[in-house]
Amino acid sequence: MTFGEQPAYLRVASDLREKIANGSLPPHTRLPSQARIREEYGVSDTVALEARKVLMAEGLVEGRSGSGTYVRERPVPRRIARSGYRPASGASPFRQEQAAEGARGTWESGSEQEPASAEVAERLGIEPGERVMRTRYVYRDGGEPMMVATSWEPLAVTGRTPVMLPEEGPLGGCGVVERMAAIDVVVDNVVEEVGARPGLAEELLALGGVPGHVVMVVERTYYASGRAVETADVVVPADRYRLSYHLPVR
Repeated sequence: MTFGEQPAYLRVASDLREKIANGSLPPHTRLPSQARIREEYGVSDTVALEARKVLMAEGLVEGRSGSGTYVRERPVPRRIARSGYRPASGASPFRQEQAAEGARGTWESGSEQEPASAEVAERLGIEPGERVMRTRYVYRDGGEPMMVATSWEPLAVTGRTPVMLPEEGPLGGCGVVERMAAIDVVVDNVVEEVGARPGLAEELLALGGVPGHVVMVVERTYYASGRAVETADVVVPADRYRLSYHLPVR
């Protein structure tokens, strides 16, 4: 293979991808069989199989048990707002959007105490094994799952206070900033790191995806005078949504 030349399976995948993009292979059309790909492109069964795997990993096609592989309908990505501005209510960006007329958003959550894993402990600046409150969320739009999130708060900060359970009590659901203010903890900074990876099995099950689908992950941490008071992973299907950031100009 000369420098710059693509492997055969990538060339086949690229051609099939172009056919999907230009409509030659429209949504719900069955992808050419492995034998058809082999004959049409003059490649081996292994190359044909690998090309199909590439398209599946990209979320362009999906396998249907006992039927074959079909072109997926590509949704028009919707935006999920992330904002540096904080409203007086302290509500999260999702709750702000859902307060708008015509919004159809709902969410469900559940909290429980657990020892901090090494990763969570590092993000919170505590020792592994220290107790944290873990809260898991599933957000829906019109009944369709759109986002899952897991939040961890150190019980050294919130334990035995009225805001120990994020979604219960007088300030349940008010958001980290307002809840922390209620116990005299002033949140003054938030850091978000955005990445992408294949979705975990439990995430894709909750989001209605299939193995191999890519998700965006927002690792968010709130700080009060340099001390982390909450960290969370927000997971969004990359093919259905875009993260839209609205940041203040200083």
